[in-house]
Amino acid sequence: MSASGFATTPKPPYYAVIFTSLRTTAEPEAYARMAERMVELAQQQPGFLGVESARGSDGLGITVSYWETEAAIAAWKAHWEHREAQALGHERWYGHFEMRVARVERGYGMGER
Repeated sequence: MSASGFATTPKPPYYAVIFTSLRTTAEPEAYARMAERMVELAQQQPGFLGVESARGSDGLGITVSYWETEAAIAAWKAHWEHREAQALGHERWYGHFEMRVARVERGYGMGER
C-alpha cells in the first residue's frame, strides 16, 4: 500500500476480492488486532498485490484486496490462520458480510484517461 492509502497495482488484468461487512460491537480491540494481523499475513502471500480498506462510524466497512490470480485468492482463503479469523468473524465480529471476486480489466487514476 502506498503512503496515500491506495494500493499500488500493476497493469490489468488482475483480481479484486471485495469484502463488505457490518461490524458488531463485540471485542473492538481484539478485532483491530486480528484485522491488522490479516493484512500483515496477506502481504506475505504469493500473488498478493495490495489492499485498500475503509470503515464508517456505522460499522459498515469495505476492504478490497488485489491478487495476481484466482489460485492465489484460493490459497489465501484456505490459509490456516486466515481460516481462524474467518471463524471468529462469523461467530463474533460481523452482523453481515458479502464477498465478491472480480477480474479487473481496466484501471486508471486521476490524471489518466
